[in-house]
Amino acid sequence: MSTQLTLQAPLELPPSEVTPYLERLWTHNLDGSSGAATFTLLVWDPAWLEQHLIRTGRLDGPITGLVSDDLVREAVAAVPDCGLPPSTAPLAPDLAWSLGQQPGDRKANDLRGRHVDGAISAHMPRRLITLAPTLEPAEALETLVAAYCPLPEDGGTRPACGDVVVLRGGMAALQQGLDLVNPLVGSDLPCWVWWNGYLDEAPEMLESLAPVARRLIVDSSMGRPRRCLDVLEERIEAGQALNDLNWLRLRSWRESLAMVFDPPNRRDALNHVVQLDIDVEGTHPVKGLLLAAWIADRLGWHLESSYRVGGDDLGDGIGADFLRTDGVAVRFRQMPVPVGVPKTHPGSLVGLRLICEPIGRPPLCVILCSESGGCMRLEAGGVASMELAEEVVPVPSESEEMEVARLLSGGHDSTNPLLAAAAPLAAKLLPD
Repeated sequence: MSTQLTLQAPLELPPSEVTPYLERLWTHNLDGSSGAATFTLLVWDPAWLEQHLIRTGRLDGPITGLVSDDLVREAVAAVPDCGLPPSTAPLAPDLAWSLGQQPGDRKANDLRGRHVDGAISAHMPRRLITLAPTLEPAEALETLVAAYCPLPEDGGTRPACGDVVVLRGGMAALQQGLDLVNPLVGSDLPCWVWWNGYLDEAPEMLESLAPVARRLIVDSSMGRPRRCLDVLEERIEAGQALNDLNWLRLRSWRESLAMVFDPPNRRDALNHVVQLDIDVEGTHPVKGLLLAAWIADRLGWHLESSYRVGGDDLGDGIGADFLRTDGVAVRFRQMPVPVGVPKTHPGSLVGLRLICEPIGRPPLCVILCSESGGCMRLEAGGVASMELAEEVVPVPSESEEMEVARLLSGGHDSTNPLLAAAAPLAAKLLPD
């Protein structure tokens, strides 16, 4: 879906004038339009990778904060130039950091907060507040305000309007500008906070923007694995409505695995799993651990221990020992796998193997993989003597904005119970 711009060019105002201007805007300028009775969307949108790609001359502006095809293509091309492994995902924090060490001073217009994805604007946010940190840490705070009226698809003449507020500047300036944000988040409508950045950065900003009463959207593939899993576990334990885009990308894997065991003659095999193997791209293990934790929780396994296991050039893998409900041991192994053409996000799944030994029947080996070539490694190891069920899992191609739009449309005033059960167990699976 195409992006949309605000109804008017945002007006730059002194911070102290933002709230009075918005009051006048709704009292006088927009009195012919109804304000959307929907939600406030508060977005942390650093776009570090996009800013560095533009600064170094690899990508044309403007800065939008969106993950476009052009951005992914130029990020992939920059990986070897930065001396990073070929399996480095285009959106990996390592790439943005490495680009930050390269020279360049190219400038571009900054449309973050004004450049709204159509999938999100379709849900007519009542207020869209964007915090847009700049590469220059000492840059002064800019505050911009605009009316925003998505065009109705049915041809109606009275769109439900909202407004857009952008806070742009260096990290220090944005920190000082936080006092402006809370008064703009009304208590009469739900507030979603989309942390569209790395979970390692600005933890004090995350705490300020996303108190427990607000609904939080994060991406656990973006940041150090321990930090990502800790954020999931802590926010779930605090009772916050938490949504993880990395978890949502597991949807097709969970559905494919359920379909494999849907035939009646295979259902009992789930009670007799003895081995679970998962391969992930590169060195970010969180997505694979979330999938393993979901399987273990659904089947009632008890975690005995987790530990590092020997790997290859990418480093160690992760192992764990479980006990089934009948006391039989289950062995889990997750290994990092080098790939030549990685997916967009760090730690994407390559494949999964589940070995079952039902009583009185031949062993069953279930293999799921992201592409046919990814099945070859998991097919090794004696599976020829087993009944083999193999499926290629369709890889979702939806953007972050589409996933966020789906969340906004569904309400989700609490954490998905499957994620709430899987995330704490995934945190235990990651060895210290």
